[in-house]
Amino acid sequence: MGAIDEGRVLSALSTIVDPDFRRDVVSLGMIKDLSIEEGVVSFTFELTTPACPVKERFQALAEERLMALPGVSAVRVRMTSNVRRSRRLGEATLPGVRQTIAVASGKGGVGKSTVAVNLAAGLCSSGARVGLLDADIYGPSVPAMVGADARPVVRGDRLVPVDAFGIQVMSIGLLAGGDRTMVWRGPMVSRAIQQMLQDVAWGELDYLVIDLPPGTGDASLTLAQQVPLTGVAIVCTPQEVALRIAVKALRMFRQLNVPVLGLIENMSWYRCPRCGHEAHVFAHGGARREAARLDVPFLGAIPLDEGIREEADAGVPVVLARPTSPGADAFRSVAAQVAARAAVLADRELPTVSVR
Repeated sequence: MGAIDEGRVLSALSTIVDPDFRRDVVSLGMIKDLSIEEGVVSFTFELTTPACPVKERFQALAEERLMALPGVSAVRVRMTSNVRRSRRLGEATLPGVRQTIAVASGKGGVGKSTVAVNLAAGLCSSGARVGLLDADIYGPSVPAMVGADARPVVRGDRLVPVDAFGIQVMSIGLLAGGDRTMVWRGPMVSRAIQQMLQDVAWGELDYLVIDLPPGTGDASLTLAQQVPLTGVAIVCTPQEVALRIAVKALRMFRQLNVPVLGLIENMSWYRCPRCGHEAHVFAHGGARREAARLDVPFLGAIPLDEGIREEADAGVPVVLARPTSPGADAFRSVAAQVAARAAVLADRELPTVSVR
C-alpha cells in the first residue's frame, strides 16, 4: 500500500462535479490549502456562494471519496465560500459589489417585492453580505416589508443605506417618506435610480438585490443600461394570463442582453392549515413548463401562505420570522438556486446594448 499523496487526493476529488458549472471542483479551483499528515487529509472547500444548494452533498462526497483511498485515516474539510465578482461589472461600477441580481415581473400583484425581500433575507441568513435596492419609484413597498423607517444619513457626498436585519436597504420611500406619491416623468425616474445606485455607500456586498417595478418601463431600461446586471429573476404566478405577461418581460431583458436567472412561481399552492388539503388556487406548474419551453432555469415555487403576508405586514421577512415554515423553506431554496445560477453567469461577459 503506497503512501497517500496530493496527486491521489486531487484525483479523487476531481470526480466531484459541480452541477451548475458542469466541471469538477478541482479544475474550478474550489480545493485549497491541502495538507496530508500521517493519513489525515485536510483542506478548504471554497464554494462560489454561501447559499450553495449542494453544500452538504459536496462535503459528504469529498469525505466519502477520500476515505475510500488506502492510507487515509481521517478527512477534515473546512467549508467556506467566496462570491466572485461579476465580469460584467467594471471597477468603476459599484466597486464594492460583487454581483447584481434584479427581481422583475411582467405585471403587478404577483408578489415580486415579497420575493425580493425574502430572497435578500435568505442570502443574508446564509452568511452573504447583502444590499437591497427598492427601484420601484412609484410604489416603494420594501421599507414597510423590512420595518425600516429611518431616513438615510449623508456621509461625505454619499447616502448611507439603512440596516434592516443585516441587509443594507435603500428606497425612495426612505428618502421621500412612505406616504408621498411620486408624480415623475421617465427622465426623473431614471435619474433617481442612478442616484440610488451610484450615490449610495453600499460598501462591500456579495449581492445587491434590486426590486424592479412591474412591467418594462424606464426603471428596467435604466438599470440594464447603467448597471451590468449579473442576471434577472422573473416572478410570476401560475395562471396563463400572468405567464404570458411574464414572458414579455423575459424577452425584453433578453433583448437588452441581460442574462435571465430563471422563473419563480409565486402563490403556487395553498395548504389548508386545518385539514392539510393542498389547493391550486391560481393553477399550478405553469412557470416550470414555461421555463422548459423558453430554455431557462425554473428557480422554484413559493406557496400562497398566510404567514408570508402576515410577516410582510409586520415588517419582518418570513425567512427570518418563521424560519421553519413552508414559506421560509421555499424562499431559502429559491435563494440557493438564484445564487448558484448567478455564480455561473458571473463568469460570462455579454455586450451591452443601447435603447432609445
